[in-house]
Amino acid sequence: MKFSSDGKKKWAISLTKPANPIPTATELNAMIDPSCMILDSDVTWSPTASDRFNEKTSCQKGNSQALGASNYETALTFIREWLATGSGADIEGLDAAYQAVKVKDTTVWIYLRETDKDSTEPWAAGDEIFLGGEVKTDSPTRPGNDGNIKRRVEFLPQNMISEVLVPAGV
Repeated sequence: MKFSSDGKKKWAISLTKPANPIPTATELNAMIDPSCMILDSDVTWSPTASDRFNEKTSCQKGNSQALGASNYETALTFIREWLATGSGADIEGLDAAYQAVKVKDTTVWIYLRETDKDSTEPWAAGDEIFLGGEVKTDSPTRPGNDGNIKRRVEFLPQNMISEVLVPAGV
């Protein structure tokens, strides 16, 4: 059965490295959930074409290529959230995700689930992590004047996982 992606993206951000490369549902649910603070129309979070190099043997006619390192495009736009007028950013609440990524060269772990489950449903064993892992932050940019106050952060992928299932366990 096909599903619209509308309202189906669940995010998790952590300043702490998970115990294993693939975090458990318990770990993912303990992370910051910025699903309602990431601008969906401006998400860039995907594997891209791998490095390629020519590796032709002497007996082959024509070119022969081999795959090298994996590459990723990773950038998110965060809608900022404020306390009552004049009281500053909601650092402990809805603005916590942006607070975690706003300083250049901060290491964070970010994971995306994009399945038939709503983004409001908790992570569970067997959920598929589309793409996630360790990334470093670049300086936030101001993507424009329209709409809400927002900041776009590009990430430098360090150790990524893709299309893996959340393991059972705590």
